[in-house]
This record gives sequence, C-alpha cells and structure tokens, in this order.
Amino acid sequence: MTDIYSINTSNSEDFIVYLPLTSKKNDEINTISFGTITILCEVQYLPELQDTIVISEQLCKELHLPSHGKTHLIFHEQTLHLGPLIGIFTAGFTDSPLRPIGERSLFFAKFLSIDQSIGLFTFVFGAHHIDWENGTVEGFTHGKDGWKKSRFPFPNAVYDRLPNRRIENHQALKLVKKRLTEEYSIPWYNPGFFNKWSVHQLLIQDMKVAKYLPETIQQPTISQMEELLSIYQSIYLKPENGSLGLGVFQLMYSREENTYYSRYRDENEINRLRKYPSIEHFLKIAFKDRLLSNYLAQQGIKLIRLDGKSIDFRIHTNKNEHGDWKITALAAKVAGKGSVTTHLNNGGVVKTLEEIYDDPKERLKAFHDLTEAAILLSESIDHSIPGFIGEIGFDFGIDQEGRVWMFEANSKPGRSIFTHPELVDADLLSRKSSLQYGYYLTKKAIFSPEDIINEEV
Repeated sequence: MTDIYSINTSNSEDFIVYLPLTSKKNDEINTISFGTITILCEVQYLPELQDTIVISEQLCKELHLPSHGKTHLIFHEQTLHLGPLIGIFTAGFTDSPLRPIGERSLFFAKFLSIDQSIGLFTFVFGAHHIDWENGTVEGFTHGKDGWKKSRFPFPNAVYDRLPNRRIENHQALKLVKKRLTEEYSIPWYNPGFFNKWSVHQLLIQDMKVAKYLPETIQQPTISQMEELLSIYQSIYLKPENGSLGLGVFQLMYSREENTYYSRYRDENEINRLRKYPSIEHFLKIAFKDRLLSNYLAQQGIKLIRLDGKSIDFRIHTNKNEHGDWKITALAAKVAGKGSVTTHLNNGGVVKTLEEIYDDPKERLKAFHDLTEAAILLSESIDHSIPGFIGEIGFDFGIDQEGRVWMFEANSKPGRSIFTHPELVDADLLSRKSSLQYGYYLTKKAIFSPEDIINEEV
C-alpha cells in the first residue's frame, strides 16, 4: 500500500472526499484537516482509486489546500489529516519577486523544491506574514515557475531558520513562537543557537561523551592560559557565542625562544602570524577591542595533516521521520595557508574521506569513530537541551594518535561543505531529513499532544 497519495480535484461543490478502498480504517471519518484548519466532510471509498484521493475544489479552497500535489494520509479519531504542512520561519525578507529572502533565497528554494517528493507541503514565512485574526499565513513557495505567494493555514510544525542570535532575540519574533506553540500547540523545531560553554557544561557530565571534549575554560585568566600552554603548547581562544570561525585566535608558546605566537585573521580578513614577548602583550595588541570574559580557552590538539595543513571534519546529523538520529553528511575540511580555522571563507578546502585517506582500513576506522561520536553526542545534546532539536552540525578533529575530539556543535549548521560535487546526495538527504522530522512531529502532535506540550517547556 502506498504511503504518499496524489490529490485530484472534482468541480462539485459538495464536501465529499473520495479515498482508495485500501486506506479504509475502522473509525468512520467525518472531518478533514490541513494545517490547523478542520472542516466537516463526508468520506467515500472507491476500489478504482489506488494512490489518488479526490477532493472537491470547494473543499480545497476552504482548507487552503493546493489543488494539486502529493500528501500523506494521517487518520486519527474520525479525522483525516492531509499534508503535513511545514512552515519554515525566518527573517530578512525583501521586496524582490526574484529574491524574496535576499541572498538566502536559493538556500530556501532548495528546501521548498523537494517537499512534494516526500509528500509534504512547505512554505517560508516571517512574523509579518501571519494573519492572527483568520488563522492564516501568506507564505512563499518555490516551484518550476519560481517564487509564489499563497495563503495557507497555520502549519502543523514550524522549522526555525532564523539567521542569527541578534534577530532571534527580537521581541516580536519571540512572541510569534510563544503564540504558535502555546495557543495552537504547534511543535517548533530547531529553536535557538547553542552557546559553546553551556553545551560543554552539559556534555562534560555525560560519561559516554565527556571523552570527546577538549579541556575548556570559560572567561580564562592569564595564569590559566599560561597553565594550559605549559601542558598543551597551543590553545585556542574562541568567542562563546561566535560562529563561522570569526574572532578565533590560536596562541602558541615556544619553550626554546620563551616567546608566544598568535595566529588569527585580522579586520582586513588577512591571516596573520605574530610574535609576542608575553600574553599581556598579545592581549594588548591583538585582542585590544575584545573582552576575555566573552571568550573560552580551549586545549590545542595536534591534528592529522594533509600536505602540512591541519584537517578537521564536519558531520551533519539529522532526526528522520521516525525521530531517530542519523548521519546525513560527512566531509573533511583542510585549513587554508596560514589559517587559524578550516572555514571555507578562510581559504579552507572541502575533501571527502577518500581524498584524505589512501589506506581503506584507516578510512574505515576514521568513518566508524567519527560517526559513532556524532550519534552519541547528538543523543546527549538532545537529551540535555529542552525543545525539539532536528539537526546538528559538528566540527570534529582526529589527533595524531587517532583520538576523536569535538570542537563545536551548531544547531543551525552552515551548508558550505555541500559545494563539493561528491556531496550532492548528502545535501539532498540532509534537507529531506529536516522536513521529514517535521512529519514525525506532526504525527506526535496528532497522536500524543501531551508529549509536545511537555517537550516545548
């Protein structure tokens, strides 16, 4: 029996829905629902229908249901739920019909273009697109004919893709989340950005994953930095709420010269390696506009290298349509010349494991160790942080003894690794999984709404 059904419309004005006989349930269905709109209807079963349902145009109009497309059928307590309908929430809309979400339009178009292949309806919306009085949203869709604005009911689940912390803290946007989750019990997934120190504190208490964490100190003092350098010879200073490798410094100590070196990217985006007689001198010159109280100091790791350049690994994990964590992408990133990080905007290059490891045994071991770490860490973070987390982007390193280290976990991972031609399938899989998790949450909200309410708190 098929799981996804095509929608056909009839031009009758009655509120009859025709379903395949194979989909018949014991309960008599007398209501149809799309998003948060529910309407009384009559259901008839036809043996000649296989993977198609037929709905009157009038009923489609009342439901704000697209008159063509593919849908799942979810039956519960005499109601047939179509869709589901997933709303992708963001900010930064423009007046451009070709690029309604500015530079991020292509990013969203890629999500919207795959919804029908998995039997979902999706749209992108912002706070100003909501009509609270009528319970509808004027959302953007993207198809063969480009961008289009359509009216939809409130969605079954909301996928949070706000671009940064600053925007997320706007009162108006917080209010949208509060109302949709509390008044309408709509599950909201991937909210918030992780704080590096908070995540570290949660994970260090979990015996299964603490071994992956480098020694880390919040708001380090000069004497603590000296102590870390005497043990590890190298430390990283990272902004507690930073992203994209911005504001990261590597600090090294040479015992022979009794001198400090710092590697960083300056305000003109040039990679620098500078020499200092003391940490105080480094802080005064290189760190002058920054506060140590906003930073973490992290143990330096001697990473494996390719052609003398250090390598780290980006892994994307996603929850699938069953709510289970899966690896959806794995790639290596090789640091640019003289760069403090492997970020692509810093000269880094994406490589596959095949391009890094010639020896199949070594490659298999790295794959096994990295994926095991990523799943364990995903489960631990998910267990420790409230709300619905549907995806995580990890930065891992492997040291020269073969030990795996986790440097960072991102709740809204960038997608720059997918520029690699070998990662096209992984790109598609991770996007599909992000939407399929919305399908999972929709079913959870229908069958056990109390779990949704408890988890959102």
